[in-house]
Amino acid sequence: MASTSRDVLSKKLLPPRSKRFLPAFSSRTLMASCLTLSNPTVGRDASSKLKSMKLLEVLNALEEEGPSHRREEIFIAPPDNASGDFTDEDSGDEDGQRGSHVPGSVLHASVVPEDSGTEEEDDDLQPPPAMKRQKAVVEPQRVWIKRDIQPNFRSWTPSDPHIEDLKSQELSPVGLFELFFDEGTINFIVNETNRYAWQKNVNLGLTAQELKCVLGILILSGYISYPRRRMFWETSPDSHHHLVADAIRRDRFELIFSYLHFADNNELDESDRFAKVRPLIVRMNCNFQKHAPLEEFYSFGESMCEYFGHRGSKQLPAGKPMRLGYKIWCGTTSRGYLVWFEPSQGTLFTKSDRGLDLGGSMVVKFVDALQERGCLPYHIFFDKVFTSVKLMSILRKKGVKATGTVREYRTERCPLKDPKELKKMKRGSFDYKVDESEEIIVCRWHDSSVVNICSNAVGIEPVELTSHHSGIAKTRTQVHQPSLVKLYQEKVGGVSRMDQNIAKYKVKIRGMKWYSSFIGYVIDAALNNAWQLHRICSHDAQVDLLAFRRYVACVYLESNADMSSQGRRSRRLETESRFDMIGHWIVHQDKRTRCALCHSQTNTRCEKCQKGVHAKCFREYHIR
Repeated sequence: MASTSRDVLSKKLLPPRSKRFLPAFSSRTLMASCLTLSNPTVGRDASSKLKSMKLLEVLNALEEEGPSHRREEIFIAPPDNASGDFTDEDSGDEDGQRGSHVPGSVLHASVVPEDSGTEEEDDDLQPPPAMKRQKAVVEPQRVWIKRDIQPNFRSWTPSDPHIEDLKSQELSPVGLFELFFDEGTINFIVNETNRYAWQKNVNLGLTAQELKCVLGILILSGYISYPRRRMFWETSPDSHHHLVADAIRRDRFELIFSYLHFADNNELDESDRFAKVRPLIVRMNCNFQKHAPLEEFYSFGESMCEYFGHRGSKQLPAGKPMRLGYKIWCGTTSRGYLVWFEPSQGTLFTKSDRGLDLGGSMVVKFVDALQERGCLPYHIFFDKVFTSVKLMSILRKKGVKATGTVREYRTERCPLKDPKELKKMKRGSFDYKVDESEEIIVCRWHDSSVVNICSNAVGIEPVELTSHHSGIAKTRTQVHQPSLVKLYQEKVGGVSRMDQNIAKYKVKIRGMKWYSSFIGYVIDAALNNAWQLHRICSHDAQVDLLAFRRYVACVYLESNADMSSQGRRSRRLETESRFDMIGHWIVHQDKRTRCALCHSQTNTRCEKCQKGVHAKCFREYHIR
């Protein structure tokens, strides 16, 4: 039976190896154990057969196949006609689902093949079949010689006056978060949401104060979650959350959340599958870049925004680690601050340029965004999904340094030692060559496996000894490590650090719109960036990410609560929060008010309590 399912899968579902990436609707492995497929070789008619297949059939075949050692990576893109009105409600409202439920509209959508350029480990030696079928481009033959690289980039000297200005302002967590969700962004979302509701003949009347309450609840759901979000407002003692219930009524929250909108439906770009959220993406990218720390080292990679749906006839079993989500191209600092992002739409909707593949084109777009702040000698790190000698050459001409692991077929015939021969040598052995005309080095290094690394800025020297664990001998051994390998290992993890921070306390409330999970991702990314700035700018004791998110959520819910409907509950809320010793910050206010303790005039207040209080009275007010 297993053999039959493999044959069916090979003949009907899978095109050649480079075409196993499905942009219309698809899933991605998120855990170490992976679902795998056989390695079929099929004819040219496989793509035409695949176009008529549905995602439900693909998932069935994947489950029948059973586990092996290979991973098939798939991702979701929005619907083909994502600018249509009906796509505002295509996924169903999930109450606490964790990705195992998939909407019927997704399961029965046609699957379209794509060459995404993200081949697996065993594809390193051979280019994908699609590349073999492309018309050959005549390029000058590179001359590789055995010597170290001699880069001629400028040294990194610039300071960062913007960060110094932020340090002098001593912004609270809310102030840092509102660098990204600023007044202009809040008003924009309010206007577009009210416009969308009016188009649906609903007089919503959303205000900025109410929107901040909604944002506060979304942030709070990252560290306090219920199986159903309505449980926040239940009166049962085991679930009632007074901070949420006192801030906004349940039905009002549901109404606002259902009409939350980020673009004018009458002015959507039909060629952009993320047109419904494109204005928000542009605004957030602008704010992220405006307040980004000016650093030399940056990472570029892929992130994943999980997709959750409810109205599906299909559930993936508990033992299957496959999930659905949107793939997002991300450029971050080495510490994990998100500088630039762009959701992937696949090669069918995003055309590569300059002879690069899709991944390489995204790296160039990120570099262009960085250089809007000045043409400085930035150093970008990325993995073998993106790296090629051609990309290194383009970045070098832009004055940008780059280092990354590279697949052998992208080294442009660099004559290095055969990997099998290198494996027979002791750990730490390496071979390298330099392109004489453009100063691009390719190094093949043997550690636990053979790794190819390419750079236009860092060479072999100095070679250092590093301690590595030997699994066979169960001891630590000293191995030689070239300079470019060491620097790459130190600086490449920025995107992974950002993903780790987002995954800890990510927004768990999802709506019916296909882009609701993406909005949660943007909020999480803004909170991560605000926390990164807090770590850089804070002179006093720094708070961890959980305490940072809790502070923002509490201030938004307490400061923007609907006081007209609270009655006596407001006094109880004030009393409880005043003495909780959590997240009270003293901030400057333009208008002088009376101090809540000594009753004299003051120009400072507690941001959480929203009460005027002198700095000398601050501690006593919160403990009396």
